[in-house]
Amino acid sequence: MIYDNVKTICEKRGISIAALEREIGFARSTIQKWNENEPGVRKVQKVADFLGVPMEELLEDEPAKEVVLIQKY
Repeated sequence: MIYDNVKTICEKRGISIAALEREIGFARSTIQKWNENEPGVRKVQKVADFLGVPMEELLEDEPAKEVVLIQKY
């Protein structure tokens, strides 16, 4: 869940997970391991701050979906 959300945001911004880890000083494959182990809140906050998103966006069970409004005539 968290890893998938981070990966999706990174892909949208054209940055790899490895580059993100280097930029914020994480060991290699730290974020990838979040598939199996839950990270500490400080690490999640550090990633959220770097990506410029609220931490809650990384913790969501489902990725944010666009809302489409349909007007009835």
